Amino acid sequence: MPIVSVRQVVKEYPLGKTAVRALDGVTLDVEAGEFVCVAGPSGSGKTTLLNMIGCVDLPTAGTVSVDGRATAALSERQLTDLRLATIGFIFQSFNLISVLTVFQNVELPLLLQRKADPAERRRKVLGLIEHVGIADHAGKRPNELSGGQRQRVAVARALVSGPKLVLADEPTANLDSVTGQAVIELMKRLNREDGVTFIFSTHDARVQGSASRLVTMVDGRLSA
Repeated sequence: MPIVSVRQVVKEYPLGKTAVRALDGVTLDVEAGEFVCVAGPSGSGKTTLLNMIGCVDLPTAGTVSVDGRATAALSERQLTDLRLATIGFIFQSFNLISVLTVFQNVELPLLLQRKADPAERRRKVLGLIEHVGIADHAGKRPNELSGGQRQRVAVARALVSGPKLVLADEPTANLDSVTGQAVIELMKRLNREDGVTFIFSTHDARVQGSASRLVTMVDGRLSA
């Protein structure tokens, strides 16, 4: 069974008296362990598709299933639990909390899950911070880090709860090309070594070649 199954998904947003169709009949399966890039220009529907898969939003029509569960059939509490237990998120703007240290930012998903005793949380967080190459910065705050280091913190935070699926929306958009490629290589290594499924969006052709599978969106549709 695919870890993600999208079937004839339509998503419309109201704009005055009309509706803007951000997704127009999208069908996509992603198998566990894949490293998939969703490519396309700005406004093509990439972020909307990731939001559907990430249980951040629900489709107007069609179905989205994540880890065998149809999202439209779940309550808000169940959607929150699915996000916390199954999905990690990496954002182009990092979305780190400025008043928290690197350690605290990475620890946050474990606190939200209310799992693991303090010693176990510490072991997990320190192990992952080392895994992504920022062990020397555990006590620093985000404004003391470079863009590439902040994105590594975001990768660690996305992985700390042991998700089966990580969604990355334009993860290299705010990075220079060398740093961006390093972050993609880090994601590829974690995919290869830990078996985590990655779906990431980009309009950067240099990054698209890193994917094991490339799907292209144009005007809310998957392009053949």
